[in-house]
Amino acid sequence: MVKSKTFIATPPGVTIKEQLADREMNQKEFAQRMGISEKHISRLINGEVKLTPEMAVRLEMVLGVPAQFWNNLEAIYQNKLAKANSENEMDSDIELAKKFPYNEMSKNGWVPKTSNIKGRVINLRKYFEVVQLSYLQRSLIPEIACRRLTITEKSDFELIAWAQKAKLEARKIKTKPINIKLLKNSLNEIRAMTTMDPKDFCPKLIRLLADCGIALIFLPHMKGSFLHGATFFDKSKIVIGLTVRGKDADRFWFSLFHELAHILYGHIRQSERTIDINEKRADEFAKNTLIPAREYSMFIKHNNFSKESIIDFAKHIKIDVGIVVGRLQKDNYIQYNWFNELKTHYFIAGNS
Repeated sequence: MVKSKTFIATPPGVTIKEQLADREMNQKEFAQRMGISEKHISRLINGEVKLTPEMAVRLEMVLGVPAQFWNNLEAIYQNKLAKANSENEMDSDIELAKKFPYNEMSKNGWVPKTSNIKGRVINLRKYFEVVQLSYLQRSLIPEIACRRLTITEKSDFELIAWAQKAKLEARKIKTKPINIKLLKNSLNEIRAMTTMDPKDFCPKLIRLLADCGIALIFLPHMKGSFLHGATFFDKSKIVIGLTVRGKDADRFWFSLFHELAHILYGHIRQSERTIDINEKRADEFAKNTLIPAREYSMFIKHNNFSKESIIDFAKHIKIDVGIVVGRLQKDNYIQYNWFNELKTHYFIAGNS
């Protein structure tokens, strides 16, 4: 028997059991008269197997109740069972749906706008491509290496929603087979793009990474996700998602090289989400690739952090000056309100 708020689904086995009780017939004798195993009779009575038309004919012979009666009873049971299960699944999914940032997702155009909670459940099922939200277990969620400032239950649900959008958008990008060697050889070319305008470097960067088997996706930042970027495998390609709307150039490029490090170091192949040591290693890679450690050390030794000195150093190492400003701020050589006018601000809405 299966219950929901509205429906009670009672298997035909309950009626069979009543018929046996009226006849004072045990299941062993009944099984012998039916010509089937006692185990099957037990499963039939408990509603674990369907009552087939063939079984209905046998019941008519043994119990004297028309086969049509049993067929109708089974049909009514299956109908109510489907409705009860659907209602129970909806109730379960409603609680899960409340944890997703639906309003923000609809604002970004990822799901249709609606305040009806059941409508939201249906839309989320379609968005995640599952018949039930509870199926969103780890096996259906890609192993993700990501750069986040902190981790909470709320940010986890936002990460799942964000990563799914990256996965959906990545399907639109045609990539070549994954080529880690080509990626390594392309790092200097990618770094040189830091001095370019987004309208110039974005298509070039997307094409270059696609040749390496990587689909680069630009997505808006989600409030409360604490997310800068994420990387994961999707079938035969690697997906890198970056938050970019209204982002400073130094944060953008640091996040990109951080994610590239996860690929080069094989972090996204691990069975668990990226651990702290891998995050630190990716941070070091990003810092030293953008600003070589030896050059940075020599600059710091001069202890001259004037605007002119910073600009000259950026030109010397051929990198966007805002990246140098951001690094000096991060390392506490200058205050966070110094030279922000040197920073470049990107406004990249998305891939399309």
